[in-house]
Amino acid sequence: MALPKLVTKFLHRPPRVAVLRLSGAIGAAGRFGGGLSDAALAPLVERAFRRSRPSAVALAINSPGGSPVQSALIAARIRRLAAETDTKVFAFCEDVAASGGYWLAAAADEIYADPTSVVGSIGVISAGFGLHELIARYGVERRVHTAGDSKSLLDPFRPENPEDLERLRRILDGIHAEFIAHVRDRRGAKLSDADLFTGEVWLGRAAVETGLIDGLGHLVPRMKEIYGDKTRFTVVTPRRSLFQRLGAPGAGGPGALPPFRNPAEDSDSALARSLVSGTLDALEDRALWARYGS
Repeated sequence: MALPKLVTKFLHRPPRVAVLRLSGAIGAAGRFGGGLSDAALAPLVERAFRRSRPSAVALAINSPGGSPVQSALIAARIRRLAAETDTKVFAFCEDVAASGGYWLAAAADEIYADPTSVVGSIGVISAGFGLHELIARYGVERRVHTAGDSKSLLDPFRPENPEDLERLRRILDGIHAEFIAHVRDRRGAKLSDADLFTGEVWLGRAAVETGLIDGLGHLVPRMKEIYGDKTRFTVVTPRRSLFQRLGAPGAGGPGALPPFRNPAEDSDSALARSLVSGTLDALEDRALWARYGS
């Protein structure tokens, strides 16, 4: 007895790859504007793995890094869902997959890049400013009162001291050790004998030689090479409400209402604080990209 056409079509449906774009600096909500955080990505990652049972999930990564905690949380979520759904994960590095961006890439089973992609930077950095001489020049006195000797660690308005630097070194070394462990666990015997954990970066071809990536290739042709020419791609994007799709007021579309502001707050000071905060985020975001020539 012939199977109904609908059943036959379902049994012979073409492979489908869910594409999850991870683009931007990595940080908790409120940092780097439209960057990447575990909380923001959670529903997208869930949908990529669980909707329509994809043949694979492809991560399109373009990130200079950022928060090590958010990088670890996102990568752990990807691995957890890959195991729960028995789905293979591929990572495709675009301009940059460095530092936290490479942490995300290492969550994949296979990693590919363009020959000109910048990959690696397995290290940890902490940067700031020393402003104590500037405020002294203008006769500004810094007054800080703490309960706890280490509460004002690396205060930028005070000179650095050896004890603070030693504490910072322990923190950075601890995070670096976790980063290294993650890469060794995911890449294992693929890694070369070279010292890959100095914070150095490599272009695509050199990254293949070091074992940081598996080969050179782009997302669509590589996935079709593996799963066949009839492979379909579903790009996972945030869901928009009906109001957003219609561009209703207050939905972030045309005619959207302005953000709520506390009536008791002076409008000029609120605007100034918003501008300063946005400018600092933009500068920090730009500094992350600039490390890798992007």
